[in-house]
Amino acid sequence: MQDKHHLHYKVVSTIAIPPALTPPVSTKDEPEASDVDDTESLLRHYFSLKHDLTALYDQWSRSDPNFRKKAPKFTGIRILSQDPWEALIGFICSSNNNISRISQMVHKLCKYYGPLVGLIGDEAFHDFPTPQALSGKKVEAHLRELGFGYRAKYIAETARLVCEEKPEGWLERLINPENPGWSKAVIPKDAEVPTYRHAHEQLLLLSGVGPKVADCVCLMGLGWGEAVPVDTHVWQIAQRDYKFGKGKTKTFSKAMYDSVGDHFRNIWGPYAGWAQSVLFTANLKSFSEQASSKAEVVDVKVKVEEVGDATADEPQARTRKRRQVVVTEAVKIESNTSTEAIRASKRVRKTRS
Repeated sequence: MQDKHHLHYKVVSTIAIPPALTPPVSTKDEPEASDVDDTESLLRHYFSLKHDLTALYDQWSRSDPNFRKKAPKFTGIRILSQDPWEALIGFICSSNNNISRISQMVHKLCKYYGPLVGLIGDEAFHDFPTPQALSGKKVEAHLRELGFGYRAKYIAETARLVCEEKPEGWLERLINPENPGWSKAVIPKDAEVPTYRHAHEQLLLLSGVGPKVADCVCLMGLGWGEAVPVDTHVWQIAQRDYKFGKGKTKTFSKAMYDSVGDHFRNIWGPYAGWAQSVLFTANLKSFSEQASSKAEVVDVKVKVEEVGDATADEPQARTRKRRQVVVTEAVKIESNTSTEAIRASKRVRKTRS
């Protein structure tokens, strides 16, 4: 939960592991267990709080009039720093999918293949499964039974490739060294210094990973801020707001994909993927309507009138009064410049007394 100034969180202890009957033999080189609570550090990493978002917005606004126009209504948008493996499988699940189904798939992966983390009441919580857990021979068939469709094959094959054909720590070696991950994987000192381009091309070698999924993983799992995932929304933004390309292109080639990303990298710089996420959000119908909506004010006036009611046969004998309640409703739309009445209605309710 969060407010304008703080992120509120609660820490729940995991299952207590009973001590072994015979304590293990300790070694001098074995690190001692730490009792330090690193929850805040984990949250700061996960929500990428080390980045000065105000300074980044200012930088993008100075270099891009379109961003300067749209950004004020969409402040505070950050890119998460996810675990690389979890981001990879999560975005494979995202292919031709919606957020609700993606969340369900990730939950099923954790439930059926992830190690148990702890219990809160009667509800069990599982960690995300390892590549080894998803590389079994029966995984694909089981995932299809769980509703993963064609993505089941991609997940099982990618897990097998990472386990059997890639060196240990391969995915972690693709992490941006300037934005190190939370992973404790040991990177060899003689390992080649990764680049965004190298990481992107390596991910394309995996099953079910195209250019957009590769860039999503680079941006949110490997810390490459310059990665710009290009989907139909971003392509629409490039054409409409930046005059990129001519007409409607029926085929969107890898060369065209790279050109769009390079175009935005030239404008926004090393955190182009972050800037793209702001305009991506602004382009979504649900968010754009929310930003353009105006406050609705309803004025209700009640007028009570006493009206005499005499019958023709008894002009002076009995006079009945009835209360006529007139309700006038005016709905006004308030903006910064004017107040405009857009609807007025009159409802009459009569009561006798």
